[in-house]
Amino acid sequence: MTRKVLLAQFMHETNTFCKRITGEAAFRGFYCHEGEAVPAALDGTQNEVAGVIDVAREHGWRLVTPVATFATPGGPVGADAWSAFATAILRAARQQGPFDAAILSLHGAMVLSNGGDGDARLVAELRQILGPQVPIAVTLDLHANLAPEMAETADAILSYRTFPHVDMADTGRRAARIVAQTLAGDGSRPQTVIRKPPMITMPEGGRTDRAPMEGLMAEAEALSEERAGGVLDVSLNAGFSFSDVPEIGPSVTVVHAGAPERAAQIADALAARMWATRDSEQEPLLTPEEAAELALARVPGGDSDAGPLVLADIADNPGDGAYGDSTSLLRALYEADVEDALLGALSDPEAVAMAARVGVGAWLDLALGGKCDPARGGAPLRVRAEVLHLGDGNFICGGPMWKGVAQSAGRSALLRVGGVRVLVTSLAIQALDLEIFRSNGADPADAGVVALKSAQHFRAAYAPIAGRIALVDGGGLASPRLDRLRYTRVPRPIHPLDDLPGEKFMNDV
Repeated sequence: MTRKVLLAQFMHETNTFCKRITGEAAFRGFYCHEGEAVPAALDGTQNEVAGVIDVAREHGWRLVTPVATFATPGGPVGADAWSAFATAILRAARQQGPFDAAILSLHGAMVLSNGGDGDARLVAELRQILGPQVPIAVTLDLHANLAPEMAETADAILSYRTFPHVDMADTGRRAARIVAQTLAGDGSRPQTVIRKPPMITMPEGGRTDRAPMEGLMAEAEALSEERAGGVLDVSLNAGFSFSDVPEIGPSVTVVHAGAPERAAQIADALAARMWATRDSEQEPLLTPEEAAELALARVPGGDSDAGPLVLADIADNPGDGAYGDSTSLLRALYEADVEDALLGALSDPEAVAMAARVGVGAWLDLALGGKCDPARGGAPLRVRAEVLHLGDGNFICGGPMWKGVAQSAGRSALLRVGGVRVLVTSLAIQALDLEIFRSNGADPADAGVVALKSAQHFRAAYAPIAGRIALVDGGGLASPRLDRLRYTRVPRPIHPLDDLPGEKFMNDV
């Protein structure tokens, strides 16, 4: 008997403090595949969809794939994007059924322009169409702000276990295997238990390469592998702090088949451990000026065997919904006369257009960056720049995260500003892969200093080539200084906005 399974992806991490609406064009600009193009584009890549395809092939499923799309984090998702992509998923569910199961690849932190939870809405509307008997599995990003109500409409909810996210395909496989087990079983359905401690986020956004998340994740994975007592999967979400929503914060999900008490016991224990780590020590942050001083000690040249100094401006990370156009770190490097430096990606479509008009080899005077919100990371930097390269911004990821996935930064230009080569892009994009530079005529491995707008994802591709990594707070929209943000919709009291006794969470679960 051939099983028919609906498989779709519609992912966005929404920064509600970002002024820019995320419309349909933002999804189509980054990556968007529809219909039969979905498996053709994503099979064999490091993507949840690819993981599901692997399991579907093993079991001979017939997949219906209306859309797979992702937009760089930014402001709320507009009605046009919902109409284009959510509607396509729901239309397929309505018109191409009946289905034996459905698997959705979501982020878990999508906020619509009306303030609603996009992920919860999509799952609820899909459930209404498919009916109560069809299993629905949902994969989430580790930074999901998960609404507990989703457990009422989805059967299995599970998330990435790594940050940087290098296990996307494996997460898809985990979800699909639970669905396969359900379809082949005795009729028992999986269920998900959710727990949320009263926190905005885990320390350092839940980095899984160091404590405390590293140890918590190892425990969750071990519990999942035991497969004892009906527990099918244990996941931890760090939450996404730049979103003023009622569902904000870390969470634990435990998927089980007929073991609610054991699942609740595990969820309660892990949530309590997450709460206990709320004030864990975090990696130090440099100011842009301190970063420039560190760079001066490394260039020109530096120790070629050690690799470049990688400076990560976590505050202007497009992966957190920042604008990607702050100038504070570039200004510090430029004014300190740092040489042999490579910086990117700086989003400035006007500058790209100017560079395209004059052409490669020409010089131009321009105000670079700082156009979206000069109060968040600096005003435009007035410079004379040489155009080194022009490109369409299209590249295929070669690093561990999203390996094989084609993406686009939009039309791009590599400019020389003093001793700094600056990759300027039309779209805001996190430079988490080496290929974004290499496709534009620059190799990060050959630079003395590489300055990135990224918080953590860059480590997957850049840590192997780096001689040293240092984090910078350039004052952008994604600065970890949460006191600069005005939250009005999050549940209160909540850490770190409010003083909570150490035992409060334990008393509430």
